[in-house]
Amino acid sequence: MENAETSDQNGTTHYTNGLVNGFHTIQSDNGECISSNGAGLGASDSSGGHNGIENFHHLHQDVHNNGSPAKRCRLRRRVDSGKKNRPPFPWFGMDIGGTLVKLVYFEPKDITAEEEQEEVESLKSIRRYLTSNVAYGNTDMHRFIQMGRDKNFSSLHTTLCATGGGAYKFEDDFRTVAGLELQKLDELDCLIQGLLYVDSVGFDGHPECYFFQNPSDPENCVKRPFSLENPFPMLLVNLGSGVSILAVYSKDDYKRVTGTSLGGGTFLGLCCLLTGCETFEEALEMAAKGDSTNVDKLVKDIYGGDYERFGLQGSAVASSFGHMMSKEKCDSISKEDLARATLVTITNNIGSIARMCAVNENIDKVVFVGNFLRINTVSTKLLAYAMDFWSNGQLKALFLEHEGYFGAVGAFLELLKMTEDS
Repeated sequence: MENAETSDQNGTTHYTNGLVNGFHTIQSDNGECISSNGAGLGASDSSGGHNGIENFHHLHQDVHNNGSPAKRCRLRRRVDSGKKNRPPFPWFGMDIGGTLVKLVYFEPKDITAEEEQEEVESLKSIRRYLTSNVAYGNTDMHRFIQMGRDKNFSSLHTTLCATGGGAYKFEDDFRTVAGLELQKLDELDCLIQGLLYVDSVGFDGHPECYFFQNPSDPENCVKRPFSLENPFPMLLVNLGSGVSILAVYSKDDYKRVTGTSLGGGTFLGLCCLLTGCETFEEALEMAAKGDSTNVDKLVKDIYGGDYERFGLQGSAVASSFGHMMSKEKCDSISKEDLARATLVTITNNIGSIARMCAVNENIDKVVFVGNFLRINTVSTKLLAYAMDFWSNGQLKALFLEHEGYFGAVGAFLELLKMTEDS
């Protein structure tokens, strides 16, 4: 595993194969969320080409408060070791989305000799399988379920906490094939709870949240940490296969403002259609090399420069794919140009809707999450620029290091809550 972190002596949740500035993608979307002798998984919900389990890096190395899963786990194991209500390890939280599956997996470091005899062999078998296989996504979900049957997950658990539409779609398959019941949880509740928890424990000793300073100046645009100590109210924009926009006033008080069907799934689908690419990574790689101005018609293409009366810069897009009405232009563009224009079109549309929602709700913090933003600095910087420029600096675009994994974390936290309440 690359960039693997070790846990502290208490055994915290960690995410391996990640970079300190966010996610790191390897050839498959197979990933893990581990303590030093554990593993856990995450997969992007909107953007990964393989529909699967993606490498998830870290929560926090030095969490010593009683509210952390590691601390609660350790206390429960020591004080309540004789009780039967604690589910055996590993502990899972799942988010089965419209395109991809996210799985968070926790196990402690400080396991006793007795517990080792009871659980470790099963853990090792499961860990080896989960961390060495390719991704399982919506289109290959039955393979993942069959793996659960073959590895006898039901001997460790009878119920898994799961969120996302797939928790409903695949409920019968989990029950009949793997002998597992799904405790179905609301995906937006899980998203918010997971986000707040991950932000509270930080990221390698640094804030989970960040923003771009000077987003309107490409040469001086710099990524900076941002404290979400006072997060409310915030506009939460979840960029998955589609997009949902929430106005969040507290951890228990939020509403869905609106959404759009034009999201990460649209970007990847159009790129596959227009360029022949097969994965999200391939689509982004092509987009990074392309020039969207060869495809899009700009303000300066119409006005010859800026439209000064309304503050429209000549470089602003006037018509997405507007040049494609010309056969000469169509013949001269590259697949990379088409991928870049597709990315810019989807991102600009999301940014425009988010800005209008923020203005209507009178909220100045706009938090973008979801794995459409995974390894996607083009979109994050474009969103930061759009929020800053079109609001005259009144709106701040915020991003999180673990973009699309908060729903799975929220489901995992619900498992802990259910255990404590039982």
